[in-house]
Amino acid sequence: MKTKQFILGVALSAVVGGGVAVGSYKMLEEEQVVQTEQQYPNVRYTSAMRSSSAVVPEGLNFVKAASVSTPAVVHVMTEYSVRSSDSYSSQMDPFLREFFGDGFGQRVPRGPQMGSGSGVIIASNGYIVTNNHVIDKADKIEVVLDDKRKFEARLVGTDPTTDVALLKVETENLPTIRYGNSDDLQVGEWVLAVGNPMNLTSTVTAGIVSAKGRNINILRTSQNQDLSIESFIQTDAAVNPGNSGGALVNLNGDLVGINTAIASQTGQFAGYSFAVPSSIVSKVVDDLLKYGEVQRALLGASIQEIDAAFAKEKGLKTLNGVYIAQVAEKSGAEEAGLKSGDVITAINSVPVAKSSQLLEQVARYRPGDKVTVSYLRDGKERSAKVTLKNRQNSTELVKRSEAKAVTFDGATFEPVSKQEMRKLGIDGGAQITGVRSSKFRDTGMKDGFIITRIDKYEVNEPADVEKYLKSLESGVVYIEGVYPDGLKAYYPIGKG
Repeated sequence: MKTKQFILGVALSAVVGGGVAVGSYKMLEEEQVVQTEQQYPNVRYTSAMRSSSAVVPEGLNFVKAASVSTPAVVHVMTEYSVRSSDSYSSQMDPFLREFFGDGFGQRVPRGPQMGSGSGVIIASNGYIVTNNHVIDKADKIEVVLDDKRKFEARLVGTDPTTDVALLKVETENLPTIRYGNSDDLQVGEWVLAVGNPMNLTSTVTAGIVSAKGRNINILRTSQNQDLSIESFIQTDAAVNPGNSGGALVNLNGDLVGINTAIASQTGQFAGYSFAVPSSIVSKVVDDLLKYGEVQRALLGASIQEIDAAFAKEKGLKTLNGVYIAQVAEKSGAEEAGLKSGDVITAINSVPVAKSSQLLEQVARYRPGDKVTVSYLRDGKERSAKVTLKNRQNSTELVKRSEAKAVTFDGATFEPVSKQEMRKLGIDGGAQITGVRSSKFRDTGMKDGFIITRIDKYEVNEPADVEKYLKSLESGVVYIEGVYPDGLKAYYPIGKG
């Protein structure tokens, strides 16, 4: 997978607190095979709970945990098409560039590239958890089991804000790892990392939990900066590229985290690794299975870390807690009486000393759930019942509907699969067939073209094509989209 650059920073936004970067961080996926010299940037992708309290055998060994977890950790192999720009975009008519943007003319001139990571079997009927960045935009996903059997995997769903993805392979009676309770993990407790670093399959390493609730600003992008959840388990178990998506287990062999990133200046392990806690993983997986997408609950407040300088500036008497900078109108926080200047100290009696801990606690719930927020106002302890809402300030749960094919003006428009959307980097669309026998034949459009926008309206599903083309006034309408090989295109169509 092509290395990505991330800008470390602190941003205030709805329910997003600041985070302090602790060096250079790299995700752990195996590099794709490319014909260029490898360079290591500052940031790079890696590709019902039980108690986590483990009974340590006399003499301390890791045989039980390794034997329980290793059969359920798989090798995730991915195939990508590398896209590069040709000169078409630079030659585009200035009006069209302004109208559509500079994204046209991107195509796939080179052959497929390979990447790899790890995954964890959580259900015997073939459900596998991995990192989102391991499979992001993959054309093909294969899973190799510990017993060397190979299966093609289907992408069930992803959540880039937590870097979790769910895969499914069609088989039965697979070995699994049970969820452990990451809340019970203690700093100093032994853990094992199980994965496939550098294509060395079924590798087990040991370390201790070095810290919890660590925010390293690696998931925050322009698309998800308002919603990213970083409350990583930090360990010193050695992990390397290829470990991404693998298991972090306690000495019972229970899953307490999904290995995701390392702190490194070179791209190889240099002392610390980071894992998504199982408390977040299990909730994301449950949402993807039940609703098709993650249900994110928000307090409805902009929050900020408290340090000594900030506490002095605001006259605060505590350094533990999260400062409310602003409360959104009609949000759950406002309706519960929370105000700017309050300091949140706990969610449902769980202490939150920093924003990452607060976000992790809230991320466990869905819109409509109620939580008890403990806070300080003017130095006095208070509490409030907050009804959590979604980004639209509603308590409704959103379930992904199954789009249906539509026939319009002689052509058929089909929904686009999730895997195709991930591969092409689109959020929806309608794929056209039967162009030759339709009114679209004179546009130059070919069968297989995926329409993503008509005029300035986004096309999310086939029904949108008919809706927008019928509603637009006479004149020339521009249709934007992409072909399955990655070539972006636009076509004018007359409206009489």
